[in-house]
Amino acid sequence: MASKVTRRTFLGTSSTAVAAGVTASAVPAEPAESGRSKPVRVVGICCSPRKGMTTFASLQVCLEAAREVSDRIEVELIELAGMKIDGSLAAGLPLEPGQKDDFPVLVPKLGDSKVGGIIVGTPVYFGNMTSLCKAFLDRCIVFRKNDFALAGKVAGVLAVGGARNGGQEVTIQSVQTALMCQEMIIVGDGRPTGHFGATVWSGDEGDVTKDEFGMATTRNLGRRVAEVALRVAGEAGNR
Repeated sequence: MASKVTRRTFLGTSSTAVAAGVTASAVPAEPAESGRSKPVRVVGICCSPRKGMTTFASLQVCLEAAREVSDRIEVELIELAGMKIDGSLAAGLPLEPGQKDDFPVLVPKLGDSKVGGIIVGTPVYFGNMTSLCKAFLDRCIVFRKNDFALAGKVAGVLAVGGARNGGQEVTIQSVQTALMCQEMIIVGDGRPTGHFGATVWSGDEGDVTKDEFGMATTRNLGRRVAEVALRVAGEAGNR
C-alpha cells in the first residue's frame, strides 16, 4: 500500500522627479565594479508604522538568512516608522510650507549600485499593505523617472498577518505588482516552501519566531534573494 503523503509532509521536505520630492541627480550613478568578488548588499525595508515590532523581527531573520549565503553579502535594515513620507507628492503636488519629507534620504541608499536586492516587509492591514508601505512605493516613482534606476535589482516581499491566513499572500502580490513596474527581478521564498514570499503569522503573543512555517518562508526568501542577487552581480561583472 502506498504511503500517505500529506500536503504538510510534502512542504516539510510623480509627474516629475522634483515633484516626487527628489531630483533625479540624487540617484547615484556609480561605475560598476568588475569581478565576482564585488560585495552585494541586500536592503530590508520595514513598512510597519510601529518600530521594532513583528515585521522588523521577521526582516531580521530574513536578512540574516541572506547574509549566511555568502561572505559577499552585506545587509541593511531600514525602518520607515517615524519617517514622514507623503505619497501624494508622487502625483506632482508640491511640499506644503513647513512640511517635512524624509523620503529623499532613502534614494541614494536604494539606488546605490552595491544594492543587489531589496526586501519589502509590511504588516497586513485589512487584507493589504500599510499606508506607509503604499506611500513608499508610490514615491519610488523617482527611480522610474531616472531611467528605471531599480531595474535588474532583485526584490522579495514579506508580509505579517494577525492570523495564519490573514491576507499575507494577497498583500505580497500587491507589493510585487508595484515592484514589477520598476523592472525589478521578483522572487518568492525558495525551496521547499517555494511560493510568493514570506508569509508570517504574528501569533497571539506577537512572537513571530514561534511560527515555524512562517519563519521557514522568511529564511527561504532571504536566501533566495541573496542567491539571485549574487548571480545577477556575477553576470554583470562578466560583461
